[in-house]
Amino acid sequence: MNKDRPVFLALLLAFNIFVSRAQTGGDNTYEFLNLSSSALITSLGGINVSLEGTDPVLSFYNPALLNTGMNNSLSLNYVNYFAGINYGNASYGFDHEKYGMFSAGITYLNYGKFNLADPSGIISGTFSAAEYALSIIWSYEIDSLFRIGINVKPVISHLERYTSIGMAFDLGGYYKSRNGYFTAGLVIRNTGFQLTSYTGSRENLPFEIISGVSYRLEHAPFRFSATIRHMEKYDLIYQYTETDETGPAFYEGVGAVTENLMRHMVFSTEFLPSENFYLSAGFNYQRRKEMMLDYRASSVGFSMGAGIKLSSFDLSLSRSRYHLAGSVTNISLLLKPTAFRRRN
Repeated sequence: MNKDRPVFLALLLAFNIFVSRAQTGGDNTYEFLNLSSSALITSLGGINVSLEGTDPVLSFYNPALLNTGMNNSLSLNYVNYFAGINYGNASYGFDHEKYGMFSAGITYLNYGKFNLADPSGIISGTFSAAEYALSIIWSYEIDSLFRIGINVKPVISHLERYTSIGMAFDLGGYYKSRNGYFTAGLVIRNTGFQLTSYTGSRENLPFEIISGVSYRLEHAPFRFSATIRHMEKYDLIYQYTETDETGPAFYEGVGAVTENLMRHMVFSTEFLPSENFYLSAGFNYQRRKEMMLDYRASSVGFSMGAGIKLSSFDLSLSRSRYHLAGSVTNISLLLKPTAFRRRN
């Protein structure tokens, strides 16, 4: 085993034990910041902070993933969500020889049009709702094994006549073993504040600490990933009652501990038969437990995807099952530097 890997894992475990003592609660604003717009990441369960690649959109999940392979690449992502809602993002990466790697992008969420009605139900018009987040990402390579990054995200949310402006920040770290088969990431996401609130009372941002590891087999075309979400919060079990209050605990003792641990986990695998094609699949345990029906679970919580990689562009498609009522489709297009060069 690489001598650097045990040290990194020990630090990661110690940090996890420390921050897991904190408890969070209450509602958050700007929840759209946690939506996955990348087809690849969506197919891997919706989150991954340890997977290095050449698509600038990966740095949205961990700014330390921004690398020189993303230089002069344009990433376009679109998601056909539920109930007429759609969202996506665009990002562009560029390498500055003196100051490091940068990326700029924008994420949007369009809720569509709604009827404007008074308490008696008389419709007097329509209104719209949308949210936007800019991203300015910078990463710095400490050495060949470690990289750090930061993402500054100004947020604008406009819901009918209510508007809110905020600032969110992501801080990330990334490790890659000397042989290149093992990678790990740690990110503190969505720390920040509201500059202006909707109604005068400020709300919390969807703060979260995430870590993950990825390992590619040396003699087989497979890569496996495991991601730990909400390291800052141990208890992810919530029992709903008719009054929308926490009901009696369904899990007790060892069962509660196991259930909580599993709800933090997202597992995924990739089949990489060549440099030009991949198949991927993921499993989000928390999504499955919260969205499945008691009498039928089906494939809720599972996701899958595929992609092709050509000289000028990459095209990826994924399908994620949120509920028996429907699934979500993601489409991603990566335009590489060669797509912008003139051919002789």
